[in-house]
Amino acid sequence: MITKPKNISQNTLLFFVISGLSILSSCKSSETISNSESTIEPEVAEVLEVNQDSLDQISLMREKEQELITYRASATRIFDIVHTELDLSFDYERSAVLGEAKLTITPYAKSQKVLTLDAKDFELGKIYGEIDGEEQSFGYRYDEKQVEIYLPKEIEKGDTIQIWMKYTAFTDKNSGGGGSAITDTKGLYFIDPLDTIANKPRMIWTQGETEFSSKWFPIIDKPNEKFTQTIHLTVGDSLVTVSNGILTKSEELGNGLRKDTWEMKLPHSPYLAAVAIGDFGKVVDVHGDIPLGYYVEKGYEKGAAKVFANTPEMMEYFEKLTGVNFPWPKYDQIVVPDFVSGAMENTTASIFMEELKLTEREAIDSEWDYIIAHELFHQWFGDYVTAESWSNLTLNEAFANYSEYLWNEYKYGLDQAKLKLIAERETYFQEALGKQENLIRFHYPDAEELFDAHSYSKGGLILHMLRKYLGDDLFFAGLNYYLNQHAFSSVEVHDLRLAFEKVSGEDLNWFFNQWFLAKGHPQIKFEVDYSVPDNLLISAWQEQDLKNTPLYKLPFEVSWYVDGERKTKSFMLEQGFQQFALQNEDPVDQIYIDEGTDVLMVKSMDLDSDYLKRQFEESQLGAARYEALDSLRNRDALEVLLELIPQALDDEFWSIKELALQSIQSNPEWMASNPALEEKVFQLAESGEKNSVRAGAIDALGTLEDPTKYQEAFLKYVNDSSYLIVSSALMVLVSSDSEDISLDFIEKFSEENNFRVVIPIAEYYLNKDIPGKGEWFQTKAESLSGEGLYYFLGYYAEYFVMHPEEDSQKAMKYLLNLMENSSQMYVRLGAFQGLLGFGDDDDVVAKIREIASKERDENIKRYFDYFLEAFDVKN
Repeated sequence: MITKPKNISQNTLLFFVISGLSILSSCKSSETISNSESTIEPEVAEVLEVNQDSLDQISLMREKEQELITYRASATRIFDIVHTELDLSFDYERSAVLGEAKLTITPYAKSQKVLTLDAKDFELGKIYGEIDGEEQSFGYRYDEKQVEIYLPKEIEKGDTIQIWMKYTAFTDKNSGGGGSAITDTKGLYFIDPLDTIANKPRMIWTQGETEFSSKWFPIIDKPNEKFTQTIHLTVGDSLVTVSNGILTKSEELGNGLRKDTWEMKLPHSPYLAAVAIGDFGKVVDVHGDIPLGYYVEKGYEKGAAKVFANTPEMMEYFEKLTGVNFPWPKYDQIVVPDFVSGAMENTTASIFMEELKLTEREAIDSEWDYIIAHELFHQWFGDYVTAESWSNLTLNEAFANYSEYLWNEYKYGLDQAKLKLIAERETYFQEALGKQENLIRFHYPDAEELFDAHSYSKGGLILHMLRKYLGDDLFFAGLNYYLNQHAFSSVEVHDLRLAFEKVSGEDLNWFFNQWFLAKGHPQIKFEVDYSVPDNLLISAWQEQDLKNTPLYKLPFEVSWYVDGERKTKSFMLEQGFQQFALQNEDPVDQIYIDEGTDVLMVKSMDLDSDYLKRQFEESQLGAARYEALDSLRNRDALEVLLELIPQALDDEFWSIKELALQSIQSNPEWMASNPALEEKVFQLAESGEKNSVRAGAIDALGTLEDPTKYQEAFLKYVNDSSYLIVSSALMVLVSSDSEDISLDFIEKFSEENNFRVVIPIAEYYLNKDIPGKGEWFQTKAESLSGEGLYYFLGYYAEYFVMHPEEDSQKAMKYLLNLMENSSQMYVRLGAFQGLLGFGDDDDVVAKIREIASKERDENIKRYFDYFLEAFDVKN
């Protein structure tokens, strides 16, 4: 599962960070240049009042809380569900599932007389069963969470019985809660069931993880349960259904109804069961003899074909890496509105959030490969081989997270992959400021809390370190053994360790104990003695708190350059203080420790700007050059930066070009004093090899004292096929005072619904104080979703604050509804920020407080509380 939007527009859009939760994140260097430099954004630290004393107190409180939490054992296997057959129809008026379930069950280890099934918020009638060929009614007790069924006789191990029941499931009942990752608990969702919301498709989809499949069918809702399934879906005959496995039958029933039958003949876990029902368009694709389907709202098929175009190549690549063919009979990918997570890896039928619904033109700049790879790799790691308990969740998510790196490395090159690794490292470090947990967690208050940067980002980073330590041959041989050994079964962390030990012949307890079964990370101070140039001495201190964090056994690489040739040597840090002789032979006056950013550690070294300048100039690794340039920017080393910028604009790594353009945008006087630099920026705007680089160059040109000298070029760019280019050019034009940019010119773009175009238009209307645009702002808000809506809400609110006569009451109600009901936390946050503009209305403020008090995400709630308190002080 993807539980966060991550880098939705990977190179140009930045989300903010709230208490370690990345809503969107930039790729910032995580290397701590000196002990005094902070890795948390100053404004975030101010909002959350982050300081070491408070963090220590939070950590202590967490430890005390953990002591009171019951050990979370894997679920005891009492019965084994062999097969589940469901016959489902849907009551849209009541948002209810009308179901009939038939379960084939056998005792797991010993004879049993009482069967307990998870069945949340059902209305149940009689429960029947067949024992010894005889059909009879069973007594039961039901508490609206579980049904305890009393069997008429003890069922022996090896015997199989069938149980069936009719039920009505009210998925809205007792919903809400959830966490920052999976933001609701309905299990099955009716989207606009009465078909009353403009621009909203009527749809049904499911989200079973963690234990919410039992909101729509009775089951033993634990990840270590495995069963085959048949699902019959009775729907309107104009609708399309998607579920696990293969569509084996589609029967017209008359009266406008149809029954589809989906069969899943290979076993999988309850949380991976899924259905999606809607007026979908379908794009057909294939990988070998595996049929592929990309389902999206009608009208977006061409966009879906582009967005998911790499799926067959990904499947082929992952098969090659693991040595295991795709294990399922088909693979569908479905895009739905209002999804309560980023995406979900249901077996053979992954569901994705609405941001992947793009037109063909929008898909030109699609950067969704990471989420597609993530859910696809889960089909092996999570679906084929499943973590036996939520405590072992990282066995699913670490692999899916690391697949994003693997795909980037294969498809786009090592530099881009390493930049992703840096982003993951920074995401984890950000979260670690507020909490540090064992990666395998047997004590937790709620499983939803496990979907965090530890399970995902840290887990993926740890797999990368294991790969670097073992080498590719052994690492991927270990994955192959692990998958084959545990196919269609459930695993714990030691199964993974034993697989790698089997293929490597090495005891790896030291690695798993310090990384999977302990909290924290190493904080290493390095010093280099250059006084003997042909045999440098490296000193290393482990400075982490050894009361709560291990003394690490840490492999690391040292690299240096001789006449342009990169040389390396590997070492193992095992002590609190240790020294290493490089024995480099050739005289060297600058070396790099972990130049490839492969080790998860906070690295402390006293490095001056000259060192970073040389690192940028001589490193052959794009990520190292990126970090050097980024560190110089953070230091405001403007003279050094200015010297390096021309070289950076010629760098072969696109991300370094972008970083250089951001520096120029912050310092437009550089172009004013250097016509050659300005010309280089213009050439990138004209013909940069990547649209995000071109857009960055346009943004930089827009900061010139007189950008109208490029007016003809900007007017050309607004007709580009890429919305990235169009957006940057439009924003420059609407910010200028040129008479060429009239209202009539702007209105040519006013019908666009892509947020990158909508926002410059909104900027123009606000800057020029154009009245009569209330309907336009309302229409655009209702047409946007996700990140686009988040960015637009500030403009939307500002317009109605400026023009209250244009039904500002309706605008306030719209924002209040979003703040209270949006499934996307950053949309709730954007609505809150917009509502603060209506702070003169006491009724609105009272309603904001009421909604804020019920906010279910603690990070967002803390943000609400902070600004409401600041609002009180101001007023």
